[in-house]
Amino acid sequence: MSKVKSITRESWILSTFPEWGSWLNEEIEQEQVAPGTFAMWWLGCTGIWLKSEGGTNVCVDFWCGTGKQSHGNPLMKQGHQMQRMAGVKKLQPNLRTTPFVLDPFAIRQIDAVLATHDHNDHIDVNVAAAVMQNCADDVPFIGPKTCVDLWIGWGVPKERCIVVKPGDVVKVKDIEIHALDAFDRTALITLPADQKAAGVLPDGMDDRAVKLPVQNPWRFPVSQWRFPLL
Repeated sequence: MSKVKSITRESWILSTFPEWGSWLNEEIEQEQVAPGTFAMWWLGCTGIWLKSEGGTNVCVDFWCGTGKQSHGNPLMKQGHQMQRMAGVKKLQPNLRTTPFVLDPFAIRQIDAVLATHDHNDHIDVNVAAAVMQNCADDVPFIGPKTCVDLWIGWGVPKERCIVVKPGDVVKVKDIEIHALDAFDRTALITLPADQKAAGVLPDGMDDRAVKLPVQNPWRFPVSQWRFPLL
């Protein structure tokens, strides 16, 4: 069989994606953080990877999905948070524009998975699956109640999950994760498609979203990144 006949869409995808392969995974593993400093990598969209001088690794809001992929349905899905917030129905052209720079299934060294709230571009089932399958069996998943509910629903054991609300502090090796008040209007009005908001008081913000500054020996305010899908 000729080469062009043996190549398929599936073989192309497997040979091309993620576009950066394990390059950034290797870079993070090899990084030696100088005393009194920290290292940070932007993972695209809302995702951040932080590494402390003690070698503690945490990822925050790491998303491995895509934005819109087709014009097939010209309308937002019923109940979409932007539809609820702005009163619009036409599909937003929020496409992913950055490559997949980190392979979640090549992650080996990670000490905590963090999510600030439960929107799809801040919490990802592929990240959860990769960490559960390939990393230490005591890596915690840390976030507000709605995020923990998602993780447990995906199959992450309840004992691996830590619910945080403003005022809580979680220590992970040489760093501390501080949960602070958040204000994310879209998080408050995000509901399942079959759930109606009319006449119902929204639940508390503390269950839905938190800011997660990371401290010791440095302090960096990892909040709810409000970038467009990138």
